[in-house]
Amino acid sequence: MRIEDYAIIGDTQTIALIGRDGSLDWLCCPRFDSNACFAALLGGPEHGRWLIAPRGEVRASRRRYRHDTLVLEHELDTADGTVRLIDFMPIRSGPPQLVRIVEGVHGRVPMHTELIVRYDYGNIVPWVRKVSGVWHAVAGPDALALATPVPLVGKGFTSVGELVVEPGDRVPFTLTWHSSYEPAPQARDPESALTNTERWWHTWTSQAKISGPYRDEIMRSSIVCKALTYGPSGGIVAAATTSLPERIGGVRNWDYRYCWLRDATFMLQAMLHSGRHEEARAWRDWLFRAVAGEPEKLQIMYSVTGSRWIDERELPWLPGYEHSCPVRIGNAAVDQLQLDVYGEVIDMLYQARVSKLGATKDTWALECKILDWLESKWNQPDEGIWEVRSGREHFTYSKIMVWAAFDRACKTIQRFGGQGPIDKWCAIKDEIHDEVCRLGFDPLRNTFTRSYGTKIVDASLLLIPIVGFLPPTDSRVVGTVEAIQRDLCQDGLVLRYPTSAPNVDGLPRGEGAFFACSFWLVDTLVLLGRRDEAKALFERLLSLSNDVGLLSEEYDMKERRMVGNFPQAFSHVALINSARNLSQETGPVHQRAEHPGKSG
Repeated sequence: MRIEDYAIIGDTQTIALIGRDGSLDWLCCPRFDSNACFAALLGGPEHGRWLIAPRGEVRASRRRYRHDTLVLEHELDTADGTVRLIDFMPIRSGPPQLVRIVEGVHGRVPMHTELIVRYDYGNIVPWVRKVSGVWHAVAGPDALALATPVPLVGKGFTSVGELVVEPGDRVPFTLTWHSSYEPAPQARDPESALTNTERWWHTWTSQAKISGPYRDEIMRSSIVCKALTYGPSGGIVAAATTSLPERIGGVRNWDYRYCWLRDATFMLQAMLHSGRHEEARAWRDWLFRAVAGEPEKLQIMYSVTGSRWIDERELPWLPGYEHSCPVRIGNAAVDQLQLDVYGEVIDMLYQARVSKLGATKDTWALECKILDWLESKWNQPDEGIWEVRSGREHFTYSKIMVWAAFDRACKTIQRFGGQGPIDKWCAIKDEIHDEVCRLGFDPLRNTFTRSYGTKIVDASLLLIPIVGFLPPTDSRVVGTVEAIQRDLCQDGLVLRYPTSAPNVDGLPRGEGAFFACSFWLVDTLVLLGRRDEAKALFERLLSLSNDVGLLSEEYDMKERRMVGNFPQAFSHVALINSARNLSQETGPVHQRAEHPGKSG
């Protein structure tokens, strides 16, 4: 199936992907970055899946989430009648559970189920046995227990079952993961679990302050971001998957089941725009715990708990999504120098103060240590926002975000009375500002460039007026936006940078248009006063979401399909922020700094 053919369910600690055919093809337990026990998404059924589907041909199907929840309903029409699948994960109070209920709608519909458990990303076949009516699949530290009234039999290392449903029938399946060295927990009553799960989501969504013409889209994206949040820590993963390709059949396949510091301020703004102050505070606290320590050892990403060990390796037994290999777990970019993340950390903590989330002496002390380190490091080349594997350059956006770090530090002292060498920091930010305008700008083409001395542009430059480096009315900003629209837009959507250029990132050429960058163009067009153009692009982007409102990382304009990891938090956060900007009838669009430009 195509990436957009999947929907998700989750319990704010992990997520499962379920396709239009009723096959659950991806699940990592007990948390997002654990080993997968169903990995057919990156291979075939033999790598683990759980199918519940009609026996006959499916003539039509319809999917939806129950109103403002993550409870998925899927109706399938066959020649024999119609059946409804209800899939959800109860919010966790113990081991993770996944519930599937088969409901007869009309007719008499033969159904079948096929459970193929394969631990360690499809590599390990478990020992399966039946104990007291419950099927147990055990291997190493992992165990799954399936409780259902449907008789199952073993067939070729697969557990299969048959059932027939008529109107009013509701046949439950409850799958529970637990550590193999601990007793199997008792499965919850499926109907009570459904009621409680719906109630939990309704309680959570009712607390949000969302209105306006894009209320439903903001709410769905907020639910996705909540689903991608690791509840115990507050960390938010970039996506629920690994190795979904940025180009079908290519090698741009990365593991996104981690928390990127780069997302910090974007995430914070989206939460605050949606009235989610509790989640915003938890995200801020996660970030502070993760980056605490020596600034020179700050990483661009961490695990959901804040762990620093994210070693990259390949899984040769998985052929990859549509033969896009290698399949990778972990992410080697964790060892890169990306100077922009330092700016994101300082900016996020500043925005938290502005939003009255509060701050402590400890957070300011950490910020001062980071700034002390940046004083002598800001003029180094780095790998940049897009984590290139072609070597370090003086990326323009990296310098801009270092400028933002010193800018926010000066504003913190001015607005909140922090103690620090404000004169020195203001002088440094002015020095950076002058250098970027001198070395990162091409006066002949009237555009900022991707890095010093190059001629190509980069979508990250759309953030220049948003982070407050220059006002949107500056001719250099207008020229940069026009250059990006001319050089990076495909049918209106924005590429990150021209991957067709030789050795631009150390990888084979080609990838899809980036959803988040396209939303940045929406925001920048609003700032430029081109609201009608911004609205048209925004609604075009909404039309590219799948039938249940989910977005991946990128979109392949040629093949007309989603690519990249799914669902992508960055895409949904950008959607929320753009919707909010477009919904403002009067006044300036929200910017991340009140007074763009130099300290003077």
